[in-house]
Amino acid sequence: MSASAYVLTDSLTMLRRNLLHARRYPSMTFGVVIMPVVLLLVFNYVFGGALQKSSGGDYIDYLAPGMLLLIPAYLTVSVAVSIATDTTKGIVNRFRTMDIVPSSMLTGHVVGTVIQAVLGSAIMLAVALLIGFRPDATPLEWLAVLGLLILVVLALSWLSVALGLLAPTPEGASNLPFPIVLLPFLGSGLVATDTMPTGLRQFAEYQPFTPLTETIRGLLMGTEIGDNGIISIAWCLGIGLAGYLWSAAIFTKQSTR
Repeated sequence: MSASAYVLTDSLTMLRRNLLHARRYPSMTFGVVIMPVVLLLVFNYVFGGALQKSSGGDYIDYLAPGMLLLIPAYLTVSVAVSIATDTTKGIVNRFRTMDIVPSSMLTGHVVGTVIQAVLGSAIMLAVALLIGFRPDATPLEWLAVLGLLILVVLALSWLSVALGLLAPTPEGASNLPFPIVLLPFLGSGLVATDTMPTGLRQFAEYQPFTPLTETIRGLLMGTEIGDNGIISIAWCLGIGLAGYLWSAAIFTKQSTR
């Protein structure tokens, strides 16, 4: 069997392990998927009337595309905690003594997170449609949204893997991704950036979740995308590559101790 075949086989085995863990211990996955849905309902029904002016139309049509990005952001906590749990409980050391590709453990976590994110996004969209969200995207635009969401999840997951490897405890790992979880609220997901104070507006316009939100909103609702699509892909590739290289360096360093 070739080296690439070993990598694929071991990664699929680790993916199966992580999906079984998610099924047997659903509380973390349930929390990070359901909380964004709850926030969607809260912002739409509690604050929607007051925020209607920022949307230029039905607030749910403005809100839902940005809230989709809460799923990848919240899943960073799950990834970091899972990695830290495996590391601190000695499971990683056991895997290193076995005849498997060491990196397959990390890959299994990341791919498992992508699957959870797709399911969570489907739930979010179903709820949004039930409460009045009416996108007018073509099938090709829907595929583009799915591809961009997967790219975001991959990028943030590899960054979260590094955070989980660095954390001394699972509890500590749950706190490290907090800035990532906060970023979607400080962009254009809830209100237009031109309604914000100057300092916050400048931060919102130059952080990654604003171009991501505007790209998804443009694909689903037909609003102007401009260069946000290219900027979004650049952010994802940059974060993903940095996260992967950082994770690999930490993992290799820990394996030599």
